[in-house]
Amino acid sequence: MSLGSSLDVANRSLRSTSMRTGVLSQNITNADNENYSRRVATTESTGPGARGVVLRTNVDSQLTTAHLDATAESEAQKLIADRLDQLNITLNGLDGSRSPSARLTELHNSLQVYTANPSSTSFANSAIENARSFADSLNDASTTLNNFRRSADADIAQEVSKLNNLLQDFHRANQEVVTGSRLNRDVNDALDQRDMALKEINKIVPVNITKREGHDYVLVTKDGGTLYEAIPRQVTFEQISIYNSYVEGNPVRIDGVPVEGGRGANSDSGGSLSALIQLRDSTVSTLQTQLDEIARGAITAFAETDATNTGQPDMVGLFTYPGAPAVPADGVHIAGLASEIQVNAAFDPSQGGNPQLLRDGGANGANYIHNTSSAASFSTHLISLVQSLDVNNTYSNDTGVGGSMSVLTFASNSIGWIEGQRSEATQSSLSKGALSARLAEKISNESGVNIDEEMSLLLRLEHSYQASARIITTVDEMLTTLMNMVR
Repeated sequence: MSLGSSLDVANRSLRSTSMRTGVLSQNITNADNENYSRRVATTESTGPGARGVVLRTNVDSQLTTAHLDATAESEAQKLIADRLDQLNITLNGLDGSRSPSARLTELHNSLQVYTANPSSTSFANSAIENARSFADSLNDASTTLNNFRRSADADIAQEVSKLNNLLQDFHRANQEVVTGSRLNRDVNDALDQRDMALKEINKIVPVNITKREGHDYVLVTKDGGTLYEAIPRQVTFEQISIYNSYVEGNPVRIDGVPVEGGRGANSDSGGSLSALIQLRDSTVSTLQTQLDEIARGAITAFAETDATNTGQPDMVGLFTYPGAPAVPADGVHIAGLASEIQVNAAFDPSQGGNPQLLRDGGANGANYIHNTSSAASFSTHLISLVQSLDVNNTYSNDTGVGGSMSVLTFASNSIGWIEGQRSEATQSSLSKGALSARLAEKISNESGVNIDEEMSLLLRLEHSYQASARIITTVDEMLTTLMNMVR
């Protein structure tokens, strides 16, 4: 080999070493960047020579798809578990002491005390106070649910705005990938940016990816809405600022296709949008129906009955509502009843009423008076009221705990329902999160940066650089000796 050829080989080796060193340095710098894919420098033949090429480490497409699906499910499940925790505490308190069930039990207990001393005005007032506390707890719980729905609606609007922005980021990166690939430019950074945007999009709404010519991507949601094809598709949502028991939330639409909410505590939701819609429209709706049915059961249990056996209909007693004086029909859900129940003014001393009507009856006239002799020791009617809380009624199956049972049992089952939902959601969140983490680790092992490996390669390149430098030095010395001989 001539001296000139040797020098050319050494120079090419130095250029290759320099390029590879630069790539390794970039890998090491981004070792902690989870959105960075490891780069590998290689050489490819081009025409009369060769050129250096930097390639990203690609991950198996099936593993990528599995990780995207697992991440979307984990994101949704964690959101549901966290919100159910918050909702349970807000509605019922840490120990359940703020729940309508606890307040109804307190009313039941105060009535039992009152039956032992029916002449006591203080015991009568205490029972009325507990009744007011129970009605207030239902009113407050309904307000809490409406506030929760409004908050979920605001979160949905925020996620929609975020999704539209991410789609613009994805569009810019995808255009750079497609254009750069066509012009034979280095598009590795654009590929990283596109993958990063895709991960964030998938956390909001899970996507299926179709790869087209020129490394172009098409994104379609699991519900069949086209999210991206050449340009981002519009994601629309109209937020509602005021919620009550009669207002239904608006849908989120992707290219006109509505996003469906998930189902179950171990939810089949994917992404934050589906989870938020499930919480707003399904979970809260079930809880509201439970509250309404508790209110209906209480109104029915404390209704005044005909004391004359002349066929008079049952009328509202201790508790009333806008549909009074008729008692709500058995087994028929009345939407919003929990927000409207209140203590009947006829019984409430703070409204000029007589608390002893609990003992005597007669809020609806003479036909409903049970203590006709006005005996101070009369307890029969009080005992029947206590017993009525244990009488079975039919409750709507929309409550998740419906069927035939007493209002006390139903109210207790309502607490059990949300606690069961919360517990199942939490366990599911842990398992789905673990699966997502394992798949992320596998992807990291395939495409991430291992510092030890990069440093080892850097050391080998250093040796290669030293060898090439020695060749150049030796050739230089030989050329110098040759020139001196010529002189």
